[in-house]
Amino acid sequence: MPAPRISFEFFPPHTLEASFRLWETVHALRPLQPDHVSVTYGAGGTTRELTHEAVTTIGRNTGLRVAAHLTCVEATRAETLAIADAYAEAGVRDIVALRGDAPQGAGRFTAHPDGFANSVELVEALARTGRFSIAVGAYPEPHPEAADSSADVEWLKRKVDAGASRAITQFFFEAETFLRFRDACARAGIDAPIVPGILPIISWEGARRFAERCNAHVPPRLEEAFAHAIRDGREELLALTQCTVLCERLIEEGVEDLHFYTLNRPHLTRDVCFALGILPEVSLQNVA
Repeated sequence: MPAPRISFEFFPPHTLEASFRLWETVHALRPLQPDHVSVTYGAGGTTRELTHEAVTTIGRNTGLRVAAHLTCVEATRAETLAIADAYAEAGVRDIVALRGDAPQGAGRFTAHPDGFANSVELVEALARTGRFSIAVGAYPEPHPEAADSSADVEWLKRKVDAGASRAITQFFFEAETFLRFRDACARAGIDAPIVPGILPIISWEGARRFAERCNAHVPPRLEEAFAHAIRDGREELLALTQCTVLCERLIEEGVEDLHFYTLNRPHLTRDVCFALGILPEVSLQNVA
C-alpha cells in the first residue's frame, strides 16, 4: 500500500506557552516531509495578525510550504485582498479560502456591507489576481446551514468553477462518509482533488464537541468504544487504532492525500503517520 502525501493544519498561538507548543508541533512533524502545512484563521477574524505572523515565520524558518487561511468575516473586500497581497509579498502562494465562522455570540454569519458575501466571491477575487493556488473547504456531511447534502456538493462545484484547485473536507469518523461524498462530487462533474480532513482524537470529549458544532455524525459504536477505553485507561491506544484504520481504508479506496488537523498536538498525528509507513527523513552526516 503506497504511502499518501500528507499535510498538517496548525492554529496560531495566543500566548507564550501556546507559541512554544506550536513550534514543538512544527518541529516534531516537519521530518515527515509534509507536502505543505496550513495555519487557521480564528472565528470572526480574531487571529488575522497572528495567522499572518505564524504563516510567514514558519515559512521563513523551516522551508515548509505554508498555506494561509483567509476568510470573509468582518472585513471589507479591500481589507481582505490587502491581507492576500501581504501574503504574496511574503512569498506565500497558497491560500485556503473560506467564508469563515460568525464572531462569537453572533449566531450566524453576516457579510460585511462592503465585504465578500461568501466563499465563492472570495475565490473569484483571489483567482483574478493570478497569484495563488486556492484551496477551499468541503463538507462530506451536511453543513449546519445547508438544506441537504446535495447543497454542499453544488456549493463546492461553484467554488471549483470560481477558481479553486482543490478542496479539503471537514473531519468525519467513518471512511464511507467521505467515499459517498467523493462519488457525489464526481457525478456532479467536480474534477478538482478532494482531500479528506483527518482529526486524530486526542480527547474524545473534545472531538464530540467539535462534531456537534460542525454536524459530523458520531457512530454509536465509536461512542461505546471510547467509553470503555476511557474507563480502562486505553483512550490513547484506541485513538491511534481508530485513526490509522480510517486512513488505511481511505488509502485502499484510492485516496492519495491526507490532511491532518493537529490541534497543535503532534504526537498522535506523528504516530498515525508512522503506522501508515510515513517515516521521518533521516540525514546521515559525519558518518565515518
